[in-house]
Amino acid sequence: MTEVTAEVTFTRMIDAPADLVFKAWTDGEHLMKWYAPEGFGVARAEADAKQGGAFSIVMQGPDGAEYPLWGTYTEFEPPTKLVMTSTAAGPDGTPALDSITTVTLIDHDGKTEMTVHEKASALTPEAAPMLAGMEVGLLQTLRKLDDVVTGVIDRSIVLSRMLHAPREQVFELWTSAEHLANWWGPNGFTLTTHEADIRPGGVWRFTMHGPDGTDYPNNIHYEEVRAPELITFVHGDDVGEMPSFHGTITFDDFQGMTILTMRTVFQSTDELQRQVERVGAIEGGNQTLDRLVGYADQVIKARHDAQ
Repeated sequence: MTEVTAEVTFTRMIDAPADLVFKAWTDGEHLMKWYAPEGFGVARAEADAKQGGAFSIVMQGPDGAEYPLWGTYTEFEPPTKLVMTSTAAGPDGTPALDSITTVTLIDHDGKTEMTVHEKASALTPEAAPMLAGMEVGLLQTLRKLDDVVTGVIDRSIVLSRMLHAPREQVFELWTSAEHLANWWGPNGFTLTTHEADIRPGGVWRFTMHGPDGTDYPNNIHYEEVRAPELITFVHGDDVGEMPSFHGTITFDDFQGMTILTMRTVFQSTDELQRQVERVGAIEGGNQTLDRLVGYADQVIKARHDAQ
């Protein structure tokens, strides 16, 4: 077969020391927490952290299917450089991709500039489509690494959905008060917007009306609104109160569709637990994203029919 390859490079600044970031790449317990894209977990991970050492990781998909990966550390220079050769298998266990991953770490006064370069080659014709998802998969995986080494993962809720719409259109549904009124909130909730200034430094003030008639005033203060890829904000119940959580919405393109990920970071693990047990934060978040998916399908169909 004609060789099919893909190559990608990402650089990100991480608020953690380089030795910890290096350990996250080379320690099985750390790898268990992050080495997989959104929606995937890690069933098993082992690593012999040394020059020439072997590692193996078994990613697990949402449907329970396992995707083994194994390889060798060909360069091992803690805490500045790591080069790995690896082979990834499909769910049937057949080798599908060979890759070389180079990780370079530069210390900046306790923070780490991490650059990851990966080149992969398909081993079979059936594996070629896997390369199409390599860029978004690595991007999502590195976000999870960031969450682990900074400790954010312990006080976060992360929810994700695939939408069959371009991310420009999905982004629009998050940044228009008219659209938000049609899907924001758990099942049975309605919405009244009092102010919508959806831009960096802007605020969205709204009241959610529960099915039992209870009103829930909310304020969202936007930090970043970068079309069509990112929204970050702080959320509070009332002006002047300490924000109840920090939110990050990412819109990743995948072959013309959108992988949307909503990260909700609370101030402490206790606050996270309180929101889960008393407010139903996970259930409510899932219902909200399900409503978004349904509404997006309606909008896309209506626009298609109007053409």
